[in-house]
Amino acid sequence: MFNRSHFIIGCFVLFYLGLSSCRNETKNYAQHDPVAKNIDSTVSPGRDFFKYANGTWIKKNPIPPAYSSWGIGNLIVEEIRDRLLKICTEAMNAGAASGTDQQKIGDFYFSGMDSLNIERQKLSPIQEQLRKIDQAGTPQDIIQTAAWLNTLGAGSLFSPYVSQDDKNSEKMLLQFYQGGLGLPDRDYYFNTDKRTTAVRKDYKEKHLPYMLTLSGIKASDAGQLAEKVYAIELFLASNSRRLEDLRDPYKNYNKYAVKDLDNAIPGLNWTAILKSLEVQNADSVIIGQPEYYKAVGTALKKFPVAQWKAYLRWHLISSFAAFLNKEVEKEDFRFYQTTLRGVPQQLPRWKRVLTTENDLLDELLGQIFVKDYFPEKAKERYQQLVEAVRDSYKEHINKLDWMGQETKKKALLKLDKMKARVGYPDKWKDYSQLAIDRKSYAGNVMKANQWQYRHSIHKIGKPVDHSEWNMSPQTYNANYSPSNNEITLPAAIFLIPDVKDENVDDAVVYGYAAASTIGHEITHGFDDQGRQYDEKGNLRSWWTKEDSVKFTFKANMLANQFNSYLVLDSLHVNGNATLGENIADLGGIALGLDAFKKTEQYKKNEKINGFTPLQRFFLGYALGWLYHTRDENLANQIMTDVHSPAFLRVNGPFSDIPEFYKAFNVKEGDPMWLPPQKRVKIW
Repeated sequence: MFNRSHFIIGCFVLFYLGLSSCRNETKNYAQHDPVAKNIDSTVSPGRDFFKYANGTWIKKNPIPPAYSSWGIGNLIVEEIRDRLLKICTEAMNAGAASGTDQQKIGDFYFSGMDSLNIERQKLSPIQEQLRKIDQAGTPQDIIQTAAWLNTLGAGSLFSPYVSQDDKNSEKMLLQFYQGGLGLPDRDYYFNTDKRTTAVRKDYKEKHLPYMLTLSGIKASDAGQLAEKVYAIELFLASNSRRLEDLRDPYKNYNKYAVKDLDNAIPGLNWTAILKSLEVQNADSVIIGQPEYYKAVGTALKKFPVAQWKAYLRWHLISSFAAFLNKEVEKEDFRFYQTTLRGVPQQLPRWKRVLTTENDLLDELLGQIFVKDYFPEKAKERYQQLVEAVRDSYKEHINKLDWMGQETKKKALLKLDKMKARVGYPDKWKDYSQLAIDRKSYAGNVMKANQWQYRHSIHKIGKPVDHSEWNMSPQTYNANYSPSNNEITLPAAIFLIPDVKDENVDDAVVYGYAAASTIGHEITHGFDDQGRQYDEKGNLRSWWTKEDSVKFTFKANMLANQFNSYLVLDSLHVNGNATLGENIADLGGIALGLDAFKKTEQYKKNEKINGFTPLQRFFLGYALGWLYHTRDENLANQIMTDVHSPAFLRVNGPFSDIPEFYKAFNVKEGDPMWLPPQKRVKIW
């Protein structure tokens, strides 16, 4: 996945950045240059290129109080929210007929903005769920209640989802992932560094007791119950896989016939679980991490029912805290945003509501977006840039000196079969069965969660719908799907704030879009995970043993390079957990650069604002990672995210690119200089 900014939620588009590579009219690029104004000339490019390219902007734009990070994606989202606000407020005031898309959009927004009603209702939107938990009397009741809560969006013990069978990509299967924790990752329960220890102490001694009190438990009992809830989570965490271990597709592919589940993973009564999950037609399931679910079975015997009821109550109120009364919402924000990510101030309510609505009604809003803000000609331009990068990749594969002809032939086939979704889907989701009203914000969130859950669960046993997108066109992100062997490039991902198409030169476009997005996603099909899937999207070994060994050697070099980067305090980048993204970054740069070398701008080699086309390519790429972040958020990212910090997504791969050394005269002794024998070249 691209994930230019892992904290950014889906958004709407103000402008589109067309592909200026498709035409070569003379434009006044210097006047509207999006990169030169950001440069900090007090920093040497060879010392820290990220700071050199983006330093002036960062100095002039401190992180606002309501954000954990601030950068180019935030600028896009801030511009876009105004359009989203217009759409939602117009729908809210339209008096639209019940059941129409406009009525659903307007009523959802109204319910989120009706803070008086939210305060008046307090916990009433989740009272039915709290009663269900209180009525549980046996371990069997606990697991069935936990499964049922999943259908409403309150996750705890079970993390079910529906996706393609990794080894049979035309079949949709129910799959289970490890879960059960309130802290972001299992390492938060065990790491002993000062920062993590402080987070854990706050969670255990402040947040859990207070949230249990807010859920209706007596304050005198909350402290003791919080310790027992934590004990359950600690046990589950001790049986959970580390972040890097979750990236091995073979180790996380464990398929079972439904009839064999009770014997293979005992102590859970899988028939009852599947019934509570509303699953009716599954003949087999995939349990990603069987040891976790075996531990759940053990834990049901180890911990008493009263303890489990407090655990479910905690996960329920935590799941809906952001949509309940102010006291609950405030404490949820204090821990998960201020303590964990260093954010001192909440966003205004209207922005929070818009973010939630865009998450849950994504394509309902997306249909309006593409109609008003994204013309067909923009889609065609992006498709052309995809093909330019694909052609570059073909040339790279053919020239590889470490890959044999047998593997090359299959790699080229996979590349040729890779599909590209650009802009927006041709077929939209049908929201006709989703009922939204103005009665309850948390109630609407719950109904939308349930609609999404049922939309997903109904795919089990049906043919794969290849027309369905996995993100909306207004989402500021992109990804590669191994099972579909396809990349998805939503319209929003190509934006540069306040700059229109005709004012952006090819060099910047190829760095910003072709390298960091398109080339990145295409390379994911051949990174340490993606390379294990064939051209049809099936998990299958198609490399020769010799070529696989050579690839692994090169990948390990890159992992070791990133392991060496100290980010904060004693925290280093996890080179193994971030390996796939780092490979995709490095590959995307190489592919985008060679595609750019075919353009007229590169061949003419004329400077713009004092920078050569080659220099502007690297500046354009760095523009895509224009972010700075709070230390707390950075620490959380290192522990939970498979993406390296933004500054290392520039400095890390650039140190491996020969043209970078040439473009900025980087020499031995410069901090970014790597000896040639240590520079990684995979693709």
